[in-house]
Amino acid sequence: PQPGRCGHFVQRKGRFCRMVPAPGRRFCGEHGQEEEQNDRKRIPCPLDPKHTVYEDQLQKHLKKCNSREKPKPVYFVQDINAGLKDVAEIPEKQVALSSLSSEGLQNLIVKLKKASNGLELHLKEEILYHQALQEALNDPKNGESAFKHLKQQASILGNMEKLHLLGPGRCFVEFGAGRGKLSHWVDVALQNVENVQFLLVERATTRFKVDGKHKRRDSIFERLQVDIQHLCLSKVPILEKKKLPVVGIGKHLCGAATDLALRCLVESYSACCGGENEEPAAKRCRTATTEVAADSAAENDSNTEDHKPVAGIVIALCCHHKCDWTHYVGREFFKSVGLGPVEFHYFQRMSSWATCGMRETTSKASTSEESEDQTNDTEEHEQTLSTAESGSDTWQGILTVEERKEIGRLCKRLIDHGRIEYLQQQGYKAALQYYTESAVSLENVLLTAVPSPSLITEPTT
Repeated sequence: PQPGRCGHFVQRKGRFCRMVPAPGRRFCGEHGQEEEQNDRKRIPCPLDPKHTVYEDQLQKHLKKCNSREKPKPVYFVQDINAGLKDVAEIPEKQVALSSLSSEGLQNLIVKLKKASNGLELHLKEEILYHQALQEALNDPKNGESAFKHLKQQASILGNMEKLHLLGPGRCFVEFGAGRGKLSHWVDVALQNVENVQFLLVERATTRFKVDGKHKRRDSIFERLQVDIQHLCLSKVPILEKKKLPVVGIGKHLCGAATDLALRCLVESYSACCGGENEEPAAKRCRTATTEVAADSAAENDSNTEDHKPVAGIVIALCCHHKCDWTHYVGREFFKSVGLGPVEFHYFQRMSSWATCGMRETTSKASTSEESEDQTNDTEEHEQTLSTAESGSDTWQGILTVEERKEIGRLCKRLIDHGRIEYLQQQGYKAALQYYTESAVSLENVLLTAVPSPSLITEPTT
């Protein structure tokens, strides 16, 4: 061991522990049980066995342990966005896709193609750009991976601008925020706009956050460390106070998290903001928007949208193989085409076929110090399905690579169409489009939604 350092050898890391022991001791507090003449016993912490504690100080430790259960925030409402309450409808554990017979797979493919018949499978390209990212895109310090992220963020902002969602008097809620890069660029794009709030929703503790680095004093950034499943937006203090129209955003929001976010916005939050609360917010937003609108067409669109508590939704979709029937918002659509939880179980696994085997040729690590991969912020979420779950290897002799890719894409579009129909039923004009090239990101579909003008009631004066 190094002089003045702990004498415990960490097998997993192949080196000695680098903690500093107490004066006269050979081992640090964590490895003190190895001390030859140590008369105090260390035991695993009952809250988190990854660390140990002196047995005679256990009660004191439990009061301050970082793994202790913390008080729930005011906006935590258990399972408010979870969806399915009927336990009888929740499917039992299904057979792995790789265990299906050839006939069983063919039956699934027939059902998939029948259900997909008549759907819009060829999406429009809306690969846009926003001036706010010009300097970063031209910065040679950014490596290839960082450049790919920036291109996607620029297109997302471009699509938001096209839908007139970048404006004053808005609260931008970024779901699955991670480091908060998307909100950061929205903030940069709104340099001269007042009365803007940002809520960054992320259940995990995140390092290298960028939301604390913004320089504008009149924009408010607040992090909500909570699972989207339990998030009640109407109870978030800054939203309760100002009741600004919400714009839900997200970049590569993973699987079921997309469904939870949609339900959080268009069911839980909209329901809480209905009636008396909705009209004053709409009037305030109309005034703010009118003052800065550049042209009458954009002004009318913005005003119309603001009569709903949710002004718009822009989410880059990701990881359909992580969807969950319990949380899925398109269950009614699936039932309407003769499908149920069993088919959904297999389709969400088969959706990974659209990208399996393509990652090596499209994902390259960047060596730039400015690369976002430096902080483990990967280009797409890694595929976590085993080959047994996805069945990709099992069917190689039966289906060609191109056939599997096409089936995977069909599964994705079918799942996404259920989300579109859900939003339409909730009074939104929803659409899917390609927002970037597949060479930039394999998960290149953007879901957008704004309130449908025909379903919005004008406020009375």
